[in-house]
Amino acid sequence: MRTRQAGATTVELALVLVVFFMFLLGVTDFSRMLFTWNAATEATRLGARFAVVCADPANQQQVVEKMRRMVPEIGGVNLAWQPAGCDATNCAGVTVTITALNYRWISPIAGAVMPVRSLPTFSTYLPREMMRQDPNNALICQ
Repeated sequence: MRTRQAGATTVELALVLVVFFMFLLGVTDFSRMLFTWNAATEATRLGARFAVVCADPANQQQVVEKMRRMVPEIGGVNLAWQPAGCDATNCAGVTVTITALNYRWISPIAGAVMPVRSLPTFSTYLPREMMRQDPNNALICQ
């Protein structure tokens, strides 16, 4: 006795493709999260470098804007000048910290389970260099 099985292969292919694309989206999403993680690390490094070479301790918005060009999703940035209350002539260094960075998943399963993932705090300290005193800092301070 022969039974009809027309379309069984198509149904099996559809089921396998759903699993395959979910796996592919998951790998892509995890890769995006690692890229964001690395970009946040680099943004803190860039912010600290920009702060010790170009920024005025009284105007921290310059550093935050420079960092947000690299990672627009940055929520909170904290600049801690050492010693506190210093100016461009007597600062010893700066610590730049990203305090709030949330990652949004694009894959349907991870997005349904946890739609937003808070990434950890990123921090970088750099000692003072030629803070606003280098005549050749036009390349760095753009």
